[in-house]
Amino acid sequence: MTFDYTSMGFYTFDALCRPVNDIPPGGNTFFVDDFALAVSGAAGSAAIVAAKHGLRVQAVGGVGEDLMGDWVLRRLDDFGVDRQMMQRCPDFATSSSIVTTRPDGARPALHKLGATAGFYVDDKALDRVLDTKILHIGGVGLMDAMDKGRNTEVLAEAKKRGVTTTLDVFASTPDDLALIKPLLAHTDVFMPSEEEAMALSGLTDFEDIAQFLLDQGTGAVILTLGADGAMYRDQTGAKIDIPAFNIDVVCTCGCGDCFNAGFATGLHLNRSVEDCIRLGQASSAQNATGLGSQAGVTDLPTTLSFMEKTALRPYTV
Repeated sequence: MTFDYTSMGFYTFDALCRPVNDIPPGGNTFFVDDFALAVSGAAGSAAIVAAKHGLRVQAVGGVGEDLMGDWVLRRLDDFGVDRQMMQRCPDFATSSSIVTTRPDGARPALHKLGATAGFYVDDKALDRVLDTKILHIGGVGLMDAMDKGRNTEVLAEAKKRGVTTTLDVFASTPDDLALIKPLLAHTDVFMPSEEEAMALSGLTDFEDIAQFLLDQGTGAVILTLGADGAMYRDQTGAKIDIPAFNIDVVCTCGCGDCFNAGFATGLHLNRSVEDCIRLGQASSAQNATGLGSQAGVTDLPTTLSFMEKTALRPYTV
């Protein structure tokens, strides 16, 4: 296979600043300590972290014919991500966000919906997109053209070809379950945040949520629980609960997406499921130590060292 990891879906241009407690009233100005630009999104952050870890990565998504799109493509080039399957969508702007990071790392954002809604993988592109060991789809709910059944077709074909499939969503609502449910039968690992999983299921107990998602057909589910760690459940009955790393948080933007790439790195390295989760958490935790998605992730040796040496928080879930 040409690629170790293909990340398809939501790519966005982010402008981030911190710390932000309030928006200035009227036409006033508040000063901030840090400002950064980043490629982000449920597919974008994952693609770059996987590339930093040394995987051969392919990006699949859309950007507009604008300066933000130029910058996103340039940054993918900077990290060695193959972007032949990134489409220029002439009727769309590049998906873009202004992220106002709180002192505690929370990141309220203003988002412009854009070309993530417009890209489409046709039959001619399918062989190229699926020439990969792992296919990740991130950002279901924003991918208007692909969400109308095409994501399901791509995942089904991926499974026929023996590709490992992972799936993530974007800030789900209960209405998104209709989009997600057909995908789960073709998904090896579904990795929503606790908030997304609660919204999709309408449930609050994590065990009930995990079982609900397994009942929809996914092979395994990982609930990322932020500072509380992560829980893994699968169709064999396996249960893994792992605490989070004890870090000083700067910004949580992209943490879940970086987790997905770290988990995929573990799969690529043929690590145990527990080690894959730890690599995901180490990637997410490093990301949270800098401003902007992937800011704290440098390379695989550093991530492995972080995983081995960083203290854990108590697991209280």
